[in-house]
Amino acid sequence: MMKNLIRALRLPFITASVLPFVFGSLINRSHFQVAGFLLGFIAAAATHLGSNLINDYADSKSGADWQDKKFYGLFGGSKLIQENVLSEKFYLNSAIVCAIIASTAVLGLAFLLKSSAVVIYYLIIIILGWSYSTKPLQFSYHKLGEIIIFLLFGPAVVMGGYFIQTGVFPDMKSFVLSLPFGFFTTAILYANEIPDFYNDQKAHKFNWVSILGVDRAYILYLVLMFSGVASVALAFRLGFLKMFSLGGVVILTVPIVKAALIMKKSPADKDQLVKSSQMTIAVQTVASIILIFGTFL
Repeated sequence: MMKNLIRALRLPFITASVLPFVFGSLINRSHFQVAGFLLGFIAAAATHLGSNLINDYADSKSGADWQDKKFYGLFGGSKLIQENVLSEKFYLNSAIVCAIIASTAVLGLAFLLKSSAVVIYYLIIIILGWSYSTKPLQFSYHKLGEIIIFLLFGPAVVMGGYFIQTGVFPDMKSFVLSLPFGFFTTAILYANEIPDFYNDQKAHKFNWVSILGVDRAYILYLVLMFSGVASVALAFRLGFLKMFSLGGVVILTVPIVKAALIMKKSPADKDQLVKSSQMTIAVQTVASIILIFGTFL
């Protein structure tokens, strides 16, 4: 059961939310607040996991995840509904439990920080997170999912972590520093959309892959990934990051290019595209760790 739960939660993807949050919390460590950090960490993680669950629920309802029932691990959903292992109701109820856990942590934050604004900010975040998949908005079905992912896994988590520690929002420094996370995580989503593109179309789910088509999807992938690298360079130019961070992220251009070449050569081969998705996740994770470590230099 534990193995299925991990798969249903898509637990390996949790780094996409918690690492940016950790980074945002460490941008200014002069008055690091441990209780606030822990509550924010719980809220970020639970919101992300709940959004994963509701995504599987919504994509099952729409038929998107029924087009190809094979489990690839990185795209196409967890497939546990399609394998008759878990029910749609389980996913919905579990997503609600995650939302309750996150909301409780947020209320604790509001009390700790003596700020009702925290609750308002979180309401916006959870509405966007659930509306990514669910009706009536279903952003991911109308070429808006990438924008939502960029906002939630970039500015929202990084600036949120910074706000908890400093009480400052909005803030230009934390916004600029959030951009690499937004671009790299959006690239993960985009890489995972390429192998699912034709199946998604059958379920009337349209994303950015349709902008250039599957055969040229690698071009927009490179734009997203190199925008992440460029935003690190911008942060360095503005004095927000050290040379260590810039140099470390620049080295990651090698796997970025390798992943793009796989997309170019095998745009319809899902088994090959698993490799490009793995490389993209690795780049996001390693870049996040480099940026976090850079805050201590």
